[in-house]
Amino acid sequence: MTVKVTKDETPGGKPESVTGDLVLETKGVTLRFGGVTSLDSVELRMLRGEILAVIGPNGAGKTSLFNSLTGAYVPQEGKITFRSGKGGEHSLLGCKPHVVSLLGVARTFQNIRLFGALTALENVKIAAETRLKAGPVSIMLGLPRARKAERESDLKAHEMLSYVGLDSKMNELGGSLSYGDQRRLEIARALATDPEVLLLDEPAAGTNPTEKRELEELIRRINTERGVSVLLIEHDMRLVMSVADRVMVLNFGRKIAEGAPEQVQRDPAVVEAYLGVAPQEEPAAEGQE
Repeated sequence: MTVKVTKDETPGGKPESVTGDLVLETKGVTLRFGGVTSLDSVELRMLRGEILAVIGPNGAGKTSLFNSLTGAYVPQEGKITFRSGKGGEHSLLGCKPHVVSLLGVARTFQNIRLFGALTALENVKIAAETRLKAGPVSIMLGLPRARKAERESDLKAHEMLSYVGLDSKMNELGGSLSYGDQRRLEIARALATDPEVLLLDEPAAGTNPTEKRELEELIRRINTERGVSVLLIEHDMRLVMSVADRVMVLNFGRKIAEGAPEQVQRDPAVVEAYLGVAPQEEPAAEGQE
């Protein structure tokens, strides 16, 4: 089912509302490692076309959630459902990571995972080639279909590098790029798989203020220009509050809050999770009860 997604822009350019059907949903997802519960009956409902941020203190279960959504971990309980805009409903529970990617869900990693000895262009081409229609025999024999697929993957890689602002560095080795450029290269590689949903795991980690502002703009462009739903893990609250339509908060593997960024920011349970204490009421003025 195709549902039109609309965003009403505020004067500052931030979406005021997002409407649409569910693109990604989890029900009762529970993940255990021995006697430790990393995710405890987590419920997530992501609308098509929105930017949903997942925040929480270190060890809250955020990356465990991403790993469960993308097939790196298999939860012991619960359901994970992806609803493609091309039609069809797919269970992601227990799917291999490459299958999740082919369905239309891509991700970046908290710890950068690039091929350091390959150029930026080659890093992105590897991802683009996952969409090739040419089979291994065609490729080995250099048949016309294989040559066409090779040209298409090359064009796709150039397009994605240009999109994230790395077109001038496409022939540089991935491992020699600055930290901020490596982050953008990971995003370009994920986009080369043509995702409907993009999971960004702490994309601003290790970047400077200028790179953070550029990343903020890039996330917005990916969402609005390419129509990609974005699920974001991030510790930089300024970035989260700037780009997110909604925020979901995890603590000790449980969801403790969800809503608009401004609403979540004031939630007593969220303040306590981050600061360790509940917010105190303002003391009454003298002579007042």
